[in-house]
Amino acid sequence: MARSSLKREKWTLSFDPHLKDFLVKTAKRRGVYPVTLLEQIVKEKFNPFGHADVGDSVAYVRMLRRHARKRSDKSFLKGIRAWQRSASS
Repeated sequence: MARSSLKREKWTLSFDPHLKDFLVKTAKRRGVYPVTLLEQIVKEKFNPFGHADVGDSVAYVRMLRRHARKRSDKSFLKGIRAWQRSASS
């Protein structure tokens, strides 16, 4: 039998040791592989519409809420409802 001619690419990334430790600890806490966590972070940063690939919707809404502290809960929810109506049309 002939061997497959597929070539796998190997990537080597150099990290600051403290950043690598933080990434590994965060991945363990979330129960995912460090590579998966890194891919999620890169996708979030490069995706212009970050809400499309939200992994944890509760954390995403909390982050949005923190950014909108000056707005009342009522106006925050009103904005979400307006966005839902505009996205569905």
